[in-house]
Amino acid sequence: MAIVSSAAAGLRASRATIVQLRAPALSTAALEREAAALIVSASVPVLISSRCDVALASHAAGVNLPGSDISVADARTLLAERLIGRSVHSAAGAQAADRDGADYIIFGPVWRSASHPGVGAAGLAALTRVVRLVKIPVLAIGGVTEERVTELLASGAAGYAAIRLFE
Repeated sequence: MAIVSSAAAGLRASRATIVQLRAPALSTAALEREAAALIVSASVPVLISSRCDVALASHAAGVNLPGSDISVADARTLLAERLIGRSVHSAAGAQAADRDGADYIIFGPVWRSASHPGVGAAGLAALTRVVRLVKIPVLAIGGVTEERVTELLASGAAGYAAIRLFE
C-alpha cells in the first residue's frame, strides 16, 4: 500500500497494489478533488485516510482509520461494503480492530520511521504476535525498505504500507 499526499504521487506509485490518499492539511474540497483525480486514473483501489465523507463523495474503495478516529462500526454504517482499515500500534488495538469488523490492520511502526519521529519501533516480534492474534490481514508500516520486505512477509504480514518507499 502506497500512502500518498496527492493524486500525482499516487499515480507515480506504480508498484503499489492499493493507494491510500493521506493529506490532512488539505481542505475537504481540495482533498475530494485529489481523490477524484486519483480514482479516475488509478489502476488499483484507492482508500482515503480518515475521511468517510470524502471516500463516499469520490467513490473511493474505502477508508483507513487511525486509532483515534470514529469506530469501525460507525464507518461501516456509512460505507457499507467498502474497505475499512484501522491503523494500530499495539496488540490490543489490533484485536479490537479485528473484533470491531475492520477488513485489515496497518500495524507499526515496525522500525523507526522518519514520518513519525519520537515514536519507538515495535519490532518484528511484535508484528509476528499481532499477525497471530488476529484473523484479518495485517500490513506492516514504519521504516519499510526493499531490503526489509522479506522479513515482514516472513513474520506473517500480508503486506506492507509505506510512504517513502513509493516516492
